Amino acid sequence: MVIIMEYVLKARSIFKKYGDENVLNNLTINVPKGAIYGLIGKNGAGKTTLIRIICGLQEPTSGDYSIYEYNYKDENILKSRKRMGAVVETPAIYLNLSAKENIMHQYRVLGLPSFDGVDSLLKMVGLGDVGKKKTRQFSLGMKQRLGIAIALVGNPDFIVLDEPINGLDPQGIIELRELLIKLNQEKGITILISSHILGELSRVATWYGFVDRGRIVKEISAKELDEKCRKCMQLTVDNINNLVCALDKEGIEYEILSNDKANIFSKISITKLSDILKEGNCQLISVIENDETLESFYMNLVGK
Repeated sequence: MVIIMEYVLKARSIFKKYGDENVLNNLTINVPKGAIYGLIGKNGAGKTTLIRIICGLQEPTSGDYSIYEYNYKDENILKSRKRMGAVVETPAIYLNLSAKENIMHQYRVLGLPSFDGVDSLLKMVGLGDVGKKKTRQFSLGMKQRLGIAIALVGNPDFIVLDEPINGLDPQGIIELRELLIKLNQEKGITILISSHILGELSRVATWYGFVDRGRIVKEISAKELDEKCRKCMQLTVDNINNLVCALDKEGIEYEILSNDKANIFSKISITKLSDILKEGNCQLISVIENDETLESFYMNLVGK
């Protein structure tokens, strides 16, 4: 069965040049509707530049992109942008105002007719009990959550977050993680989130785009990545055919790598494995345990 996927954002061959340097270098990206799309890359890889472009803050030097099927050069792109919310680099908040006053200001900016929903937004991001406290007294995590609340004004169904985890303490990271999952699963909001903190991103993302030197080098679903990063044992044996027969007999899942190597995906002790292979007339020469993480997958992908 062919699955037709709907995309919120599609970009093709995006270049962005500053002077003689291509910050974005033939970048192509596809963000599926309903995904939490993790944009992964080291500092300087081009993540923020891409985000600024799709938010309409900059234009690409060349290339093309569309949001909800509207090309960025189409006058109807404004309809698409009204369905977006964003926090680019740092939350845009007024430090001398309360959280509620900041959100009300955004209502005015967007020309919304009433302040209905302000309190529910504050409650949604975990700021329902801060009262009239000025935001200059907020922790960094509270400011990030307020920034997201402001981005949610107008009920967007696509939000873009640029390095929201940076600088947060463990409690702030947990609160932000839970908020993103809630917005995605309960509100159906598509989220594009950039980060270089891979361990945390792996807890929320359902899709990944790996950025290196201004281009996407790999796009992959979290499910596919989990398959690639499964724990396994790599065996080297003297007879691959006898190995296959022995593993098939025991119902052990495996993957043949070469004429003397195979990966097996099973929680089994080395002693029991040796007994199984001995019975199958197969000599075990070596065993290597592999447990690839998102970090190691990325490092191997970019060749560093």
